[in-house]
Amino acid sequence: MTSTITPPKEAAPPARAGRGIRPPRADLTPRQRLNRWDVKYSPYLYVAPFFVLFGLIGLFPLVYTFVVSLNDWNLLTGPGEWIGLQNFTDELQSPLFWNSLFNTFSIFLLSAVPQLIAAIVIAAVLDQNIRSKTFWRLSVILPYVVTPVAVTLIFSNVFGEKYGLINNLLTTIGADPVMWKTETLPSHLAIATMVNWRWTGYNALILLAAMQAVPRDVHEAAAIDGAGAVRRFFSVTIPSIRPTIIFVIITATIGGLQIFTEPKLFNATSSIPGGPQRQYQTTVLYLWDLAFNRQDFGRAAAVAWMLFLIVVAVGLINFWLSRRIAGVEARVARRGARSTRSTRSARSARTARTARKEASS
Repeated sequence: MTSTITPPKEAAPPARAGRGIRPPRADLTPRQRLNRWDVKYSPYLYVAPFFVLFGLIGLFPLVYTFVVSLNDWNLLTGPGEWIGLQNFTDELQSPLFWNSLFNTFSIFLLSAVPQLIAAIVIAAVLDQNIRSKTFWRLSVILPYVVTPVAVTLIFSNVFGEKYGLINNLLTTIGADPVMWKTETLPSHLAIATMVNWRWTGYNALILLAAMQAVPRDVHEAAAIDGAGAVRRFFSVTIPSIRPTIIFVIITATIGGLQIFTEPKLFNATSSIPGGPQRQYQTTVLYLWDLAFNRQDFGRAAAVAWMLFLIVVAVGLINFWLSRRIAGVEARVARRGARSTRSTRSARSARTARTARKEASS
């Protein structure tokens, strides 16, 4: 009698997780679920306060200001009739708006360009091995600590037309006094001097921090190659701190186009904000005059929105120019590297040919 032995059945391989098929998952404990939720949702909770504050303080006023600009809004009576973009068209046709825009850009250029150059020079000096580094760095930041109102009142007396310090010095040496608060260019220079005095040290410390982050090995390698201090500054330091320079330019642009305190308090006795002929009335000061003196909130909101768009456009132009300059410098560097490699390969080829000739002879 024979018996048939049947082999045992092989265990089926575990099913692979494919489309629409999920592997069986063990039940998680409450602590494991809590850990998973913490990893998944806690980053959103950490950044939520910023977005909440931005929505309440930044986004909502921005949207509400645009709504106000579309109405004939009075400071005392409140919203009037809906007039659409009439406030924008009125301001674009107003000579006072274009005068304020000219004054804003004039003061901005007179302050931003010398401020950036002076900040880079001061940062380069503080980056050297000098004595009492901490003292000089604190001295540079002191003007920024002083309140803008105090700075403006002090400089307003310094640039006084009758008894100011500058005009007294000019009359002492036999020169004619300058009408700092009456003429356009002198008033712009005086206000730009206030801005430069207060913000140059602040920007210098930011640039100094960027300069100290540049690896010293790069400077040492450039020095070994024969580059002097000036060449290392322009070929190593400036390209290395370019992102910080862009940051300083953008922040100076935003602050310069929103200047208000200095022109407002430069001549506190004037009944017209910005001088008797509005020769230094900036756009923000013109906006303030529309809102609180003329009580025309609608046109003031329209000016605020146009200034916002101008600031954004200038910031984008600065960013585009910086990227374009960086791209040109990168292409020049690549061409230089290719030419160096080709020169080296040509030299090695000539050396090899010379060696073969000598070996054959």
